[in-house]
Amino acid sequence: MISKLLYRIGSALLLGSIAASAASPNFVVILTDDQSWVGSSLQIKPDDERTKSDYYRTPNIERLATLGTRFTQGYSPAPFCCPTRRSILIGQTPARHIYQKDQRNWTGAYRKQLSIPRMLKQADPNYRTAHFGKWDMRFDDVEPQEMGYDISDGLTGNGTGGGKGSGGPSAKEDPKLIWGITERSCDFIENQSKAGRPFYLQVSHYAVHLDIFYREESFKETSVWKKGKKHSMPAFAAMTSDLDTGIGFLLDTIQALELQNDTYIFFLSDNGGRNGIPGQDEPEEHRNHPLRDGKGSMYEGGIRVPFIVAGPGIQKNGISDVPATGLDIFPTLADLAGYKKPLPNALDGGSLKQMLLNGGRGEVKRNNPFFVFHQAVVRDAETSLILGNYKLVKTWGKNRLELFDISKDIGETKDLSKTMRDKAEELHSKMVGFLEEVGAETRKLGSKSEVYENAKPL
Repeated sequence: MISKLLYRIGSALLLGSIAASAASPNFVVILTDDQSWVGSSLQIKPDDERTKSDYYRTPNIERLATLGTRFTQGYSPAPFCCPTRRSILIGQTPARHIYQKDQRNWTGAYRKQLSIPRMLKQADPNYRTAHFGKWDMRFDDVEPQEMGYDISDGLTGNGTGGGKGSGGPSAKEDPKLIWGITERSCDFIENQSKAGRPFYLQVSHYAVHLDIFYREESFKETSVWKKGKKHSMPAFAAMTSDLDTGIGFLLDTIQALELQNDTYIFFLSDNGGRNGIPGQDEPEEHRNHPLRDGKGSMYEGGIRVPFIVAGPGIQKNGISDVPATGLDIFPTLADLAGYKKPLPNALDGGSLKQMLLNGGRGEVKRNNPFFVFHQAVVRDAETSLILGNYKLVKTWGKNRLELFDISKDIGETKDLSKTMRDKAEELHSKMVGFLEEVGAETRKLGSKSEVYENAKPL
């Protein structure tokens, strides 16, 4: 399979000199699954060695960072897979479109939202759009073509790519379908390049979600690497390495076709890394250290993720401390593509364009000056809100508030809610006001089967 990809890249080199340049920019979004903020060898903060893996090796993720700007404070829209994927597509927090009080009608309303593919086609009808890999729009089986995609793998989920219970850890010829996804992605890019059409491509990997699958060659390599204090499992390192190789083939194709000056690449994970991996030795440090907790949590370990943007005009090997989120992708693409119509009022992200073209410095204008992360309904109700340096975490079932200064306490070890009551009350008022405004549920309602049935559109 890898030799086939190498052959295709060689073919792309021949096509590069004759490929037409698209009038509108191309966009590629690479979304990994359950990859921790420290789940690669990319050191996200140059002055802090804790902000990279002490075991995994991912030279292509490092390479992508040298081609663009990495964000030290990048966030996924949610600490779980499905809500993040829905949010990126329409630029809205899950509080608006999943965790709603109106569970009978929200899924029908979601289908009507302006999505990234629809928006780009309105900006330029020549755009072709594709989604390959994990779709995971559970609850109502909304299909990619319903949201504007021209080409896709269809209704896919965790099980498609080897989800929990699939039999890992073990070796496979195409682990986590990395090679198939990459091959289809490269084919799509080549076809649009030859036709001179601008494109939007989302590459949604199943890796590094459990179960663990890898190439045998990768496992042999990782087995002799020096193990770290927080990462030490060769099988997981091998799966991470295979994922990185797939990303490298994608970058090679873009370069071989000479599209790097016309293409913006966004890289992020759908949520933070898991707290534990079955079969891994007990680590000396938490797997997401220096962050607190992991996937499913409203603490930084659940929502802070690797976040890189590369493309024309963006500083190479840049570092930005400006907070960014997957919700920003939608309005940023609209800005870069020259979308002329007003964007939806119910948009929670903001355009990163001016900041990206200014060396990663500046402010991002959003409808609200804060980030809200929220879950309820089929999960224990929790919310976090970030405004400036401060973050408030609310556990609704326990009526518990915690306040942290994440600029000084990235590990969220010191609760300031008792000593800074005014600040906690200020952020709590903003949190409750926003959730009331969007009609979000703040309770756990019942079993998944009950809520899923109630969520079917009328």
